[in-house]
Amino acid sequence: MHVAIVGNGITGVAAALRIRERQPDWKITLISGESTYHYSRPALMYLFMGHMKWEDVKPYPDDLWPRQRIGLVRDWVTGIDPAGKRLRLHRGPSLAWDRLLLATGSKSNRFGWPGQDLDGVHGLYDLMDLQRLTESCARARRAVIVGGGLIGVELGEMLHSRGIDVTFLIREEAYWDNVLPREEAELVSRHIEARGFRLIRKRNLERIEDDGNGRAAAVVDDAGERLPCEIVGLTPGVSPNTDLVRATEIGSARGILVDHGFRTSAPDVYAAGDCAEMVTGGDRNLIQQVWYTGRMQGEAAGDAVAGEEVRYEPRLWYNSAKFLDLEYQVYGDVPNRPREGETHLYWEHPDGSRSVRLVTQAGRVTGVNVMGIRYRQEVCERWIREEQPVAQVIDGLGEANFDPELHRRFEGDVRAAFEGQLRGESLVGAAAARGRRQ
Repeated sequence: MHVAIVGNGITGVAAALRIRERQPDWKITLISGESTYHYSRPALMYLFMGHMKWEDVKPYPDDLWPRQRIGLVRDWVTGIDPAGKRLRLHRGPSLAWDRLLLATGSKSNRFGWPGQDLDGVHGLYDLMDLQRLTESCARARRAVIVGGGLIGVELGEMLHSRGIDVTFLIREEAYWDNVLPREEAELVSRHIEARGFRLIRKRNLERIEDDGNGRAAAVVDDAGERLPCEIVGLTPGVSPNTDLVRATEIGSARGILVDHGFRTSAPDVYAAGDCAEMVTGGDRNLIQQVWYTGRMQGEAAGDAVAGEEVRYEPRLWYNSAKFLDLEYQVYGDVPNRPREGETHLYWEHPDGSRSVRLVTQAGRVTGVNVMGIRYRQEVCERWIREEQPVAQVIDGLGEANFDPELHRRFEGDVRAAFEGQLRGESLVGAAAARGRRQ
């Protein structure tokens, strides 16, 4: 039995190792045109900034693959023949397989803006992006990043570290407020501006101007403002990479359609990770596009490809990231606007540097947002999984705090704010604090 895996990101690698564990005698081949060896995509930022070396961003030693008898093919897959069970490669001969796993990840969104293909226009997803960005920095003094979110702020920090002036152009009223509740989005916006970045809100990209030599010279927004720059970062999110299946009978919509066992519509073809769209039978199919879900899906898909009976069910949602030096954690379900039946309890420090939010339904905690304070993942997940009463959670806030021992703690202030809101008192909190600063 020969299993071919397209993509050597965390999903493809986790699947390959799980298949080897389940099936010691099967042939396994990982195919990637980007790199021979698996590397950590979240570490691209630190590689660019010189905080890590290439050897540091590879989670596994190079000799793991021969030891595990996993073949590596450095080539781009250009086509799939599901009926003939062959992959067409860019440089090498076609590759036959018995079972195929597609782990092609995501790709940066592009929306057909005039000038988006000029030199100096960049996304931030893979090693090729990093190489092109490095080349552009050699001649750049100014950059405009179009779109908010976590990728945008990472790119901004990377460019800022090279002495490049960075402007963010976002269509929202506050940074990432299509995901974050308004208070947290405003907190992040203030933090970005306080660190020396310009933030232009409620504007859309109209076009990117050419300098006459095929390079970006300026961004023009829909208000008519022209922003001179040598680098344009396009970071309006990512989408599942479905390019390989479009010309095949393998079903796709937003992503490659799979069932809970990662099976596609084609026999012996599976898909997992960022590229997969799991059909749930509900109002919206499941797409998960963070590192830890990629690993979980890869391991489960490896079991399925190896012949195990699998039904993947997502775990409680969790994510952790940074907006520059502002840490962010979310557990469970925290919508950007309160929904019917929900109560949102919110505390923000008077200086606007940190915040805590609890989301409750029927008196039980269903979500937690933390900015600028570290909380313990296992504690927050237990609150939500055990459907603990909000009063019990508030009383136990100190158990969750994971800040270093000598850091100042704010559980007393948070507890008083939340208890006041539960009593229906008019809490000044963040709104009044912002008013005092203005």
